[in-house]
Amino acid sequence: MDIDFVFLQNELLPALNRGFLVSLALIIPASIIGFFCGILLGCIRTFGQAVLKKSADAFVALIRGVPLAIQLLFIYYALPKLGVYFDPYGAALLSFIICTSAYQSEYVRGALLSIRKGQILAAKALGFTPIQTILWIIIPQAARRALPGCGNEIIYLIKYSSLAYLVTCMELMGEGKVVASDTFRFMEVFLVVGLYYLFMVTVATLLLTWLEKKTSIPGFRPR
Repeated sequence: MDIDFVFLQNELLPALNRGFLVSLALIIPASIIGFFCGILLGCIRTFGQAVLKKSADAFVALIRGVPLAIQLLFIYYALPKLGVYFDPYGAALLSFIICTSAYQSEYVRGALLSIRKGQILAAKALGFTPIQTILWIIIPQAARRALPGCGNEIIYLIKYSSLAYLVTCMELMGEGKVVASDTFRFMEVFLVVGLYYLFMVTVATLLLTWLEKKTSIPGFRPR
């Protein structure tokens, strides 16, 4: 396959760079907000009252059971029938936050359940309230333990952000699809698009590895 550098420089790369910035504008806030929402959901599912716990469990089961593409299309095309409107970027961002928070809550819930009850009893003996125990003792440990799983979910988020073009949010995949359709250079376009995603996943993996080491406790090794 001959590489057309003029095509790459003048047409493909400018379009993909625009889409790359939109992808980052979706992935970064969705990852951060989704992580904290996942912690909140995980706490509700673990320590919440029966009604809240069942509601949160039902929400997570619904989101995990419905394909992300359906969620995107529902938010962008169906909700306007109920008078709720989102622009393409808003619909994609909201859908990604909802989806990733549901999955991350499962990692957080498992991490919360792994905390020994003796720590809760010790905190109670020291005069900690239940809220203080959860905020200052349980959640910091659980967040550290859940980080590898939540990091894996962020990697998935990078890849399924490519669905945003379904609601006309022109991120990396959307821009690539337009260029490929206009020029019929499908192999070149999607090869370069794939390299962009590989770059994002590699950078995210390195950052998450660094974060895991930064938040690890010296001398402590999980069993």
